[in-house]
This record gives sequence, structure tokens and C-alpha cells, in this order.
Amino acid sequence: MSKRDFYEVLGVARTASADEIKKAYRKKAKELHPDRNADNPEAEAQFKEANEAYEVLKDADKKAAYDRYGHAAFEGGMGGGGGRPGGGFHPGQQGDFASAFSDVFDDLFGDFMGGQRGGGRQRAARGADLRYNLRVTLEDAYSGLQKTINVPTSVPCGACNGSGAEGGAEPTTCPTCSGMGKVRAQQGFFTVERTCPTCSGLGQTIKNPCHTCHGAGRVEKERALSVNIPKGVETGTRIRLAGEGEAGMRGGPPGDLYIFLEVTAHKIFERDGTDLHCRVPVSMSAAALGGDIEVPTIDGGRSRVKIPAGSQSGRQMRLRGKGMPALRGAGTGDMFIELAVETPVNLTSRQKELLREFEQLSEDNNPESKSFFSSVKGFWDSMKG
Repeated sequence: MSKRDFYEVLGVARTASADEIKKAYRKKAKELHPDRNADNPEAEAQFKEANEAYEVLKDADKKAAYDRYGHAAFEGGMGGGGGRPGGGFHPGQQGDFASAFSDVFDDLFGDFMGGQRGGGRQRAARGADLRYNLRVTLEDAYSGLQKTINVPTSVPCGACNGSGAEGGAEPTTCPTCSGMGKVRAQQGFFTVERTCPTCSGLGQTIKNPCHTCHGAGRVEKERALSVNIPKGVETGTRIRLAGEGEAGMRGGPPGDLYIFLEVTAHKIFERDGTDLHCRVPVSMSAAALGGDIEVPTIDGGRSRVKIPAGSQSGRQMRLRGKGMPALRGAGTGDMFIELAVETPVNLTSRQKELLREFEQLSEDNNPESKSFFSSVKGFWDSMKG
């Protein structure tokens, strides 16, 4: 099978400049790289074809030979230093393939390996973010508070001022990677890049590490921080304290501290967003006759609530503005009182006698029971018919 024209392979004109040829090859290499075309069995062959074309066209002497003689310029019989320039070139060889590919390695693998290679890695790595779980009461969530917490973290080493070197001396450029933080190794057709084993990717080494922090530039310490808990926080609310996380490596910027709040359950109130619910037991006689009761409020006060005569269990009454404040000041919720009519227990003989007498006189005092049993009777009658 005859070879395709190299200019056609790269999609450039014969008059294309070296920069245009390189740009076209870079585009083709990205498009046809086997790692991006796992489902295309022809991609590898096309990728090698593009490399072969670029290996010839990027070199002025090879390009001139190709322009004059075509593919014949690189066939074995045309070499030997005799008639035609370019004799002895073999663009399909493995060495040339790797050379062509590494020529655009920096540009191509800026995308593949997730980073710019220009100036190497910064030695001062940012510190890690920290998470702190904090429990607060419902009363604290209602009123807000200023709380001091103790956070185990890393702080800059005082002995070396965070540099990691004894006496605060500056680190030196890593001799293995020349400050790049990465080293290359050629494996067949490909050039593989990996983290420098000498400096662990930092790009710099320390000749005399600090005895206190052992070259890290930071030490572990527990810090006391004052945290402002705003009104209206809920379980899951997150507070970010910028720069209060772990100190960076060798003078790097610190991370952030994230405080995750949990509002503990309350014995009296149940929260639903900005609303509060309170279940209040009332006696059977108070529910039947009506009256006034006092209920607690989350601010530590009390409110007087009127119970209508004949109230049943589950009846709700609203106290407006007695709920929780919204987190960002968007008003205040309400408090809902739910009545729970309590059946009396431990009755005396006299009380039982009075209740039996009441039962005999209360035929028309229980409309819900009367309606229910009337419906039940109708149901049974319909089943018989």
C-alpha cells in the first residue's frame, strides 16, 4: 500500500511554515492519540502516520529532500551519501517517532497530564482544609453565640520560620529535575512523565532540614479559635474560616477551616425550618370546659394560651413570631401548640362513680363517637344485604 503525502497527512500546504506544521501536528496528535481513541482501532496507525510525517517535515534538510524526491528520498536504496540529500533517513524508526512526539510533549500533555510545565511546581504547597464538627443547643441556635473551640492543626514552624531548613536557610533547586518537580523517561514510542523521586514533586531540596519540623516547615499544635455562631443556624450549616486550616508546606499558604454545625434535639420543642412545635398535655376536664394554660417559648419566656371548650387531641394553635429566626435575617417563624388530651388514671372510687354518672348523661356529648358508630352500623347492615 502506497504512503499518503505527508502534507496531506498533517493537513497543511507545501508552503506551510515550520510553526504551521508544528501546530497542525499538535492538533493531529491530540485528535488521534490512542488514549483518547480506545474505541477506534485505526487511531494508532493514523497516530504513527502523523508522527512519521512530522518527523520529516519539521527538519529543514529532510523536508527539502521530501519536496524534491517524495517518499523515495528515504528508501534504503537512495542513501549512502551519494546522489540525493537525505539518504539514510528512516522516518518510520522508533527513535525518530519518539523524537517527533517529544517535540510537542509540553503542549500536548498540558491537557493530558493536567498542568503547565513552564516553571515547574511551586515549592510552597498550600495547607490542607480542616473540618470541625460542632454541636450547639436549640437555644444557642435561637440567640446565636460566640464560642471558643480547640482545633488540632499544623502551624508554621517557629524554629525555621516555615522554610523547613535549619536556621531559616532557603532550599536549593532539586538537581534531579532541575526544579521542575517531574522527570521524564522514554519507553518505546512514548515519553513518560512522573513525579521526581528526589524532591517528591516540590522542585527543591533542603540540605540541612530543620530539627524541629524535619524539613516540613510546620509542626502540629492545638489552636484556640473564637467562632461566631449566627442566629438561626440549622443542622448542616457550614461556617468557613479562611486561612485557619493547616499551615502550608515550607511557607505555603494555609488552608481553610470548615465548621459543620449540629443542633441537638430539644426536650420540649421540635423544629421544622423556622417553625417550632410544642405538644402540650391538658386534662380531660380542661379540654371539655375550656380555659387558659401557660406554655414556654424558646426565648425563655412564657405565653398564655386560651383553650376553647370541647377541644380534642391534636388541635393546633399558632403563636405568631414565637419560632426561630431565619439564618439571614428573613423574618421569624411561628410556634404551634398541639393539644394532647390526657385520660385520667389512678381514679378513686368517688371519681369512678362520678364518671359512670357522667357517662349515663353524656349521650349527646360525644358527636364524633356517635357519628362513627352510626357509620359502622350502616356498614354492617350493607354487608348483610
